[in-house]
Amino acid sequence: MARRLRPVELDFLASAPVRLVFSAQVAAPPTAVYRSLAVEVGSWPAWFSAVRSAAPTGEGAGRTIRLRGGVFFEETVMAADPEARYAYRVDSTNAPGVTALLEEWALSPAAGGTRVRWTMAADGSRPFAVGLRLARPGMGLSFRDAVRRLDRRLTPARHPSPGTGR
Repeated sequence: MARRLRPVELDFLASAPVRLVFSAQVAAPPTAVYRSLAVEVGSWPAWFSAVRSAAPTGEGAGRTIRLRGGVFFEETVMAADPEARYAYRVDSTNAPGVTALLEEWALSPAAGGTRVRWTMAADGSRPFAVGLRLARPGMGLSFRDAVRRLDRRLTPARHPSPGTGR
């Protein structure tokens, strides 16, 4: 059963009671990373193992996400800045305890690739907040795995240089 969440704006990224921030670097350029996040929304399950299905809605103004385990989100895209940022707000979900949720993927060029920073800003019941904080290590592992898998999809295999014997 879906519940409507409190609508929040981008400033919630800084003011949310619970903020989880993870970052990693990939070899793929920001253009390719952004395209996978914001344009090829349906590709998420191929690189983010927690996502069972992902589909754009409203001509790209929103998304419907289904996670493994049965949680789903109906979202509104709040920022779609090519090569820089992709952010979305959860409008409704069946996840218990959450009252507001906003996520941002920030991209910046870094050493021939992209620095990827994922921020989850949330509010909810006390048990939800405690649970989310306790889940931080697992979420960090899931993020790092997803970004590695995304980078492998986006970065062509590196072939040995001629004459190196590798």
